[in-house]
Amino acid sequence: MKHTLIALLGASLLAGPAMAQDKDLLIGSTSASSSHYGYFVAVGQLINENADGLKASVVETGATMDNIRRMARGQVDLGLVTTNTVQHAVSGKNAFDGKPQDLKLLWVYTNAPQNVVVRADADVEGLDGLAGVRFNPGIKGSSTEATTEAVFDTLGLTADYVRGSTTDIVGAIKDNRVAGYVKSGSGTKLDGSTMDIATSVDISVVGLTPEQADKLRSDMPDISVVEIPAGAADGIPAYTTWSFGVGVAAPASMDDETAYKIVSAIMADESAQANAMASLKGADIAEMTLDYGTVPLHPGAARWFEENGYDIPAKLEPKS
Repeated sequence: MKHTLIALLGASLLAGPAMAQDKDLLIGSTSASSSHYGYFVAVGQLINENADGLKASVVETGATMDNIRRMARGQVDLGLVTTNTVQHAVSGKNAFDGKPQDLKLLWVYTNAPQNVVVRADADVEGLDGLAGVRFNPGIKGSSTEATTEAVFDTLGLTADYVRGSTTDIVGAIKDNRVAGYVKSGSGTKLDGSTMDIATSVDISVVGLTPEQADKLRSDMPDISVVEIPAGAADGIPAYTTWSFGVGVAAPASMDDETAYKIVSAIMADESAQANAMASLKGADIAEMTLDYGTVPLHPGAARWFEENGYDIPAKLEPKS
């Protein structure tokens, strides 16, 4: 009996490390109807397959604002954020006035040009032509909506804002109850809902003037001004618009090794992310992170960039 107990104890000690449980991670994403949700499903799979000791699950959420609040409450471990809103959160501005959030950037995976799409028969040739026109600034509660209103305020522009969901607004534009809307693009292309509108009515895209672009560069450092080449859709010429990045952040409390393993798994991937989101085909996520990031990298993420020879911009350098 004594020898049996010793044998069982020895077996349990030997099995102990092998039976150590993986660390569970909850990833805050967005609505399951969004293409970004599919991207996060791919992210979860990459972590599970390539980050030893980590087990990730994706949670459907209300996107950036909801994810930031959930991370603050410890309900998710990392999540989707737009680069402008996370900058507001970290600096304690706008919706986070006086309540800075301790978040760190892991990576940025896409750039989201904000396209001002209008019916061609609305005869709106410039953004100032939207004064008094029924217009949707972005889906209710979205970063697009908040950013559009901030851009319009900065540029002294007005419109007769109409609120609603994507489905509501697409139908209203088709029926000529609303002249147009602002919608995030898919890379340098117009998104699916815009192309749906274009099957029913002719559309145009209204860009920034050089003067408007310069003012946004100087007065709104939390967003980018981008040039979209001709061909965002058939017959659409080149134009200038504002943009923000979409990425992944985590609370500063995430340990460095976990952040390093996650970012390593993402950066080593050659196909899964592009298969989940077509606009990522050929994209350089590491460079995009350095170009569009607005808050300091998590030290674990910074370790990956340093080991792989990247120069981290001052604004992204980890801070204690």
